[in-house]
Amino acid sequence: MHRRAFIKSSLAGLGGTLLLDVSCKSASHQTKLDARLKGAFRSPERNGWTFVHLEGTPAEIGYQHGYLLADRIEDTTKVTVLEQTHGKKYGWDFYRDAAKNMLWPKIEAEYREELQGIADGLRAHESKLDLWDVVALNASMEWDYYVNEYDKNPKTEKSAELAIPEHCSAFAATGSYTKDGKVVIAHNCWTKYLDGARWTIIFDIAPAHGYRMLMDGFPGFIHSGDDFGINSAGIAITETTISGFSGYDPSGIPEFVRARKGMQYSNSIDDYTRIMKKGNNGGYANNWLIADRKTNEVADLELGLKNVNLWRTKDGCFVGSNFPVSPKLASEETHFDLNDMGASANARHVRWKQLMAENKGRIDMAMAQKFLGDHYDTYDKKEEPDERTLCGHIDLSPRGSGTWQPPYGPAGAVQNKGADAAMIEKMALSASAGHCCGIDFNAAEHLKKHPEFDWQAPLLRNMPSKPWTMFTIGS
Repeated sequence: MHRRAFIKSSLAGLGGTLLLDVSCKSASHQTKLDARLKGAFRSPERNGWTFVHLEGTPAEIGYQHGYLLADRIEDTTKVTVLEQTHGKKYGWDFYRDAAKNMLWPKIEAEYREELQGIADGLRAHESKLDLWDVVALNASMEWDYYVNEYDKNPKTEKSAELAIPEHCSAFAATGSYTKDGKVVIAHNCWTKYLDGARWTIIFDIAPAHGYRMLMDGFPGFIHSGDDFGINSAGIAITETTISGFSGYDPSGIPEFVRARKGMQYSNSIDDYTRIMKKGNNGGYANNWLIADRKTNEVADLELGLKNVNLWRTKDGCFVGSNFPVSPKLASEETHFDLNDMGASANARHVRWKQLMAENKGRIDMAMAQKFLGDHYDTYDKKEEPDERTLCGHIDLSPRGSGTWQPPYGPAGAVQNKGADAAMIEKMALSASAGHCCGIDFNAAEHLKKHPEFDWQAPLLRNMPSKPWTMFTIGS
């Protein structure tokens, strides 16, 4: 028989306790499980977000993650498998095999231990998911890049070209652009509502080595993934995907490993740049926006595979809308048309430039929240929530553009985050689940209008707009 014990974890500032169900086969095993869970907790949902605190060695952090979020990881793996395989050439075993044989040898020991810990925590709940499922899940943001490269092999039957959808709107500003002259950084995540409705974890991670991290994330990911996070060295990081990017180096270090390491070990913009460049595999190619509270500096690291560019300033701003900043990178590594002003990335880039110019000297967190809910379409020159607005609504668009065609809808901005210098100093961020503009997504209504997405029905959820909510470490 299984012995069953319950650990009560206090939820500071949230008024309540969480019961952690710890099942084990022996008293000695129970003691071991309890020791690995010490200090960790998962809070009740708050305005659509679930706060999770993890601490300790890599193996302990991983175990706590897998154990406390076992139900969520089971759910999100089902979603990821569906998205990664529906109507596509390769099944989930293809990605598991690539995780084991291509990615695992490039993952350093610290993160191997954490990934194994997640699998161990899942196993304690009798989950059938294993280590290779966990690794494949973590790499889900870069699989399309890998498949594009894999299919260039002449021995491989060529599949249709995979379109990698644009993700996210973001900015980082400082100096004369902000109300107090200090850094402000904000971001909304664009993705399919199928997985986006689940991108609602706030991770507070206190590792045995490196800096403490507060970041949003996806159940089962060791990195943020979408990405927004701050660390105890005063570094804040976010990104937007480079549109139409093509290129992948299988011999490089997985993007999810570099992104997590950069968040955990960066004390400066230079640190983050160095970590992300070392072993760069081209996977999930992004413009990374970085803010350093200590120096009051912001930067844009455009990380292609062949082209890497870094711009930085103590008096200015950088914006992200999936727009390739460097024309050289755009021409050599993307199929993106910089002159198509009807394309989402271009239209949103124009809007960001307008907002930065119009609000120079007044930008703060309140204004950042307003920006992320903006519905002005610069191509049609009118207020209309669609795929060209900073608050993206592919589900409401009568058109859809570029890569935001089926099977990528319903999709759009699924959540929002931001922080100013004072918040970064105390390790806090503000977050809004769903569209921060106030528009809700109703799954049943959408499926009734668009039966072509019936394959999503068992897992597609409503995505209500939730208010902005403050999160700080430890609560």
